[in-house]
Amino acid sequence: MSAAPPSPRLPSDLAGVAEEFVLPDRFVRAEPFGSGHINDTFVAHFDRAGVRVRFILQRINHQIFKNVPALMENVQRVTAHAGRRAAATGVKDAHRRTLVLVPTRSGAAYWGDPEVGFWRCYRFIEEARSFDLVTQPQQAYEAARAFGEFQHLLVDLPGARLHETIPDFHHTRSRFEAFRRAVQADVRGRAAEARADIDFALAREGLVDVLLQLQARGEIPERVTHNDTKFNNVMLDDRTGEALCVIDLDTVMPGLALYDFGDMVRSATNAAAEDEADAAKVVMRQPVFECLAAGYLAAAGGFLNAAERAHLAFSGKLITFEIGLRFLTDYLEGDVYFKIKHPTHNLVRGRNQFALVRSIEQQEGAMQRFVDAVSNRS
Repeated sequence: MSAAPPSPRLPSDLAGVAEEFVLPDRFVRAEPFGSGHINDTFVAHFDRAGVRVRFILQRINHQIFKNVPALMENVQRVTAHAGRRAAATGVKDAHRRTLVLVPTRSGAAYWGDPEVGFWRCYRFIEEARSFDLVTQPQQAYEAARAFGEFQHLLVDLPGARLHETIPDFHHTRSRFEAFRRAVQADVRGRAAEARADIDFALAREGLVDVLLQLQARGEIPERVTHNDTKFNNVMLDDRTGEALCVIDLDTVMPGLALYDFGDMVRSATNAAAEDEADAAKVVMRQPVFECLAAGYLAAAGGFLNAAERAHLAFSGKLITFEIGLRFLTDYLEGDVYFKIKHPTHNLVRGRNQFALVRSIEQQEGAMQRFVDAVSNRS
């Protein structure tokens, strides 16, 4: 979900927040950074003995992530494990291939409380950037390979089960029932304007239980997954275009590998931006899908089982439908979750996603045939 929201307001005391972390002494300036919907992110500049260095300061939205200590325990465990694994492989630029938390002066992973906000700090990954829209198929391959490697890395994450930072985040039946309640309540009187979109969603209720039933029967396993694998959550090297680092770890928790792949399909194959109002521009690009599938299977193919492989194309349709439901639900409820730039922004986003569902429906057979062919070669 990558449409750019209004820039977050720069807190007047950001220099004071920075002082709570183990950072260089001289704070120079900070400005809003990135295009996230939920948290407020800033790039902070410091002077270190005459050299300018940058860090990311981020205010966690504790209205959405209600248990910040649990969230940050997840992030700390995952980043530490990823850092150890990257260093152990001897890979070049290991320090750029995983997020690195900067501790507070008391040694904690975050600072703050509900009054001042909850803050964390990361090292800035230089000479790399993220993109909201895939412009070259190779970018899709790299991003999918990075997310596949991320999942593979966490197959052996030691310790207890991770916390669920947002319970039922990708539980499609729960999302559908929340949508149905929003339609029935119609608290803002918006259902009439969205009638065609509501009917589209109701007609596809059968989609929502497919993966949940497979999981309940033990045919697909729970894994540690990212759960928000949109294209702009991967940093690509400015010079080589290689995927370096998976970012935005707030929703790393137990889930299904197919949810991650499905959200890659949703966010990367769309020929239009996520809030493009002209549905005619919304098309699932088969060449981009093929790069996604090839990159993902190159990294994740070794641990996926047959049922997971058989539902890779379906997962793209399912998660696109789910995100469309979420946008439409938020519109009906009065825009209480996603940041918006105009009154019908969430309705436009929902229609955009449903247009992508239609495009996937038309191409789903070809998508899965490609997956099967790649799987058979490996």
